[in-house]
Amino acid sequence: MKTSVIGFPRVGANRELKFASEKYFAGKITAEELQATARELRKNAWLLQKNAGIDFISSNDFSFYDNMLDTSFMLGVIPQRYKALCLSKLDTFFAMARGYQSDKGDVTALPMKKWFNTNYHYIVPEFDDSVDIQLDDTKAQEEYNEAKAHGVQTKVDVIGPYTFLKLSHFTGSKQLKDFSAKTAEAYKQLLANAKSWGAEWIQIDEPALVLDMTDEDKALFSDLYKIILENKQIKVLLQTYFGDVRDYYKELLSFDFDGIGLDFVEGKETLNLLKTGTKENCTLFAGVLCGKNIWKNNYAKTSALLETIQSNWKGEVAISTSCSLLHVPYTVKNEQKLDQNILKYFAFAEEKLTELSDLAANNQKAFAENKALFETERVAKNSDIASKIANLKKEDFVRQPAFAEREAIQKKEFQLPLFPTTTIGSFPQTQDVRANRSGFKKGTVSKEDYVKFNQKKIAECIALQEEIGLDVLVHGEFERNDMVEYFGENLDGYIFTQNAWVQSYGTRCVKPPVVWGDVSRRNPITVEWSKFAQSCADKNSKKPVKGMLTGPVTILNWSFPREDISLKESAYQIALAIREEVLDLEKAGIRIIQIDEAALKEKLPLRKEDWHSEYLDWAIPAFNLVHSGCKPQTQIHTHMCYSEFIPIIKNIDDMDADVITFEASRSNLEILKALKDNNFRTEVGPGVYDIHSPRVPSVEEIVNAVEKMKTYIPQSKLWINPDCGLKTRGETETVASLKNLVAAAKQVRN
Repeated sequence: MKTSVIGFPRVGANRELKFASEKYFAGKITAEELQATARELRKNAWLLQKNAGIDFISSNDFSFYDNMLDTSFMLGVIPQRYKALCLSKLDTFFAMARGYQSDKGDVTALPMKKWFNTNYHYIVPEFDDSVDIQLDDTKAQEEYNEAKAHGVQTKVDVIGPYTFLKLSHFTGSKQLKDFSAKTAEAYKQLLANAKSWGAEWIQIDEPALVLDMTDEDKALFSDLYKIILENKQIKVLLQTYFGDVRDYYKELLSFDFDGIGLDFVEGKETLNLLKTGTKENCTLFAGVLCGKNIWKNNYAKTSALLETIQSNWKGEVAISTSCSLLHVPYTVKNEQKLDQNILKYFAFAEEKLTELSDLAANNQKAFAENKALFETERVAKNSDIASKIANLKKEDFVRQPAFAEREAIQKKEFQLPLFPTTTIGSFPQTQDVRANRSGFKKGTVSKEDYVKFNQKKIAECIALQEEIGLDVLVHGEFERNDMVEYFGENLDGYIFTQNAWVQSYGTRCVKPPVVWGDVSRRNPITVEWSKFAQSCADKNSKKPVKGMLTGPVTILNWSFPREDISLKESAYQIALAIREEVLDLEKAGIRIIQIDEAALKEKLPLRKEDWHSEYLDWAIPAFNLVHSGCKPQTQIHTHMCYSEFIPIIKNIDDMDADVITFEASRSNLEILKALKDNNFRTEVGPGVYDIHSPRVPSVEEIVNAVEKMKTYIPQSKLWINPDCGLKTRGETETVASLKNLVAAAKQVRN
């Protein structure tokens, strides 16, 4: 059998792209030096796959920031305000991704949203009425030719027109239908051009086919591909992932595709669909190797699945990853600290190439070694934790008294001004902060010195917020490397990698911890830091300082989860652990506690019919379980960002938090109407400026945002805050932005 990889990690084995890009942003290297790093990374990835024996290797899966943004440039979907900056092509690209502020102009970044059900974020394409679709496939051609020069024949990989248009935002009088025909013509020309370069295959990614489709959606796809496939001279692989294509499977078989890529890992109906029909003279690219988790594949199970697939598909079958390997770390080889008895269960991107080859070749030696891994339980179960979960009662998930009564109690308790101001939690993680934390981990900084340093930073942070005039303070989170890893380090059942970095967006990489066994709290985690911060505030302003926690669903969704128990069981284990922390904070006198659920929507099934039974029926209760034991005077906050929350806005209200802060600045405050339409009861702070951009918002800009918010949200329920934590920002821009935020709040109050 032949093997295929949908896409490969692009940041490099040691995050080379991240560091080079950040040097370029800082003016420390030239554009050509950045391009040289990119060329080296691409070469390494191609040769790695070739040497592993992979038959179908992608080119053009690389990006300096995001493939959806690359597609915008390929089609000429560049809003006029970015063209007006008159920057180079590369700098225009980064301006759209990060925003831009100089004497040449001041523009915010395009919106950023989660890529389907992953923690990867894509830049939302924007069509204004000035857009004129024109193909510019320079990048795809250059990268195909690069690979060829290294002796690697690749399939050219592009985001498909249906997915691109469905995920785009249209700001003018022209809508999707007004751009579809020219978009299709551009892709038709791309196919012809790719053939002229010498390409044999082009891979067109259409993950949007796994979403619920209307008749209008089906007509759009059909209209696009009737044009694209007309008189084609190159083989076309229509690639899907993240689910099954139940709404459009039979129709897909009618198109002149030479290959169809289907997901057999997350696509729960994919195998059943195969039994309803097949296609001759078409290769099925069977996504049987998980591209989103780090556990080794069970060869026996996968081999049996492949036999069933082959018996139902008339044409050739190639073994593929279920999605791009962008969503897993680069290689296990970089892990020097974990025991081999742990590492032997892991397969990152490079190791998954070997797994593909083993399965394709039916490597009996590898099969025997693999079988031994699955013959015994990897980890023993904790009976005490199992008993706690089994004995949970309905009342354990309900907070008393009801929301309206708590709200009245808290208004009296805190006496906050109209439009109270706060931040989401973290403050800039400067070099000295990182050095202190790193030194403590390495043993070169004593615990006493580590604590003294952090207490000094906390005291300075509290004083700064008091000087700026914020109403509800935070301690700055100087002790934390990551909002999930930090908690995982204090929970039994978690293990941590050294270099298992995964791209989240642009230059932002995360290192998800691994849920290895049953989870429980080992010790109090944040209590002492929060108590110290509140004591600093009590000396002067006496303003409340929020205790800062990460919620159970986000901790789970931003970890590599176990595959031997359900996600529900894992979530409840984590919820019980965080519940202990919440109650300890309350006992320590912390009156406001923020429990972030930034990733609440991340594992929401892509099919609406599966939302409750497979996810919401345990994800919302897991959050309720964390705070249901709190006193009515304790105000519970939560935070969510960079996802489409509008479809589940009623479920978010059911979380029964007292205050929720949303990312809203990069989505043009679209969530506001949904809050009003659904009579959202929770107090709310839609972010008034984008912290992922280095630009400083003006007072006028923030005032305008708040005035818009007031038309949708009762002013008694409206908070003013940035849209996310500030740890990635510089100190100067942070202080300037927060001063403008407070000034705007005062202006709106007046």
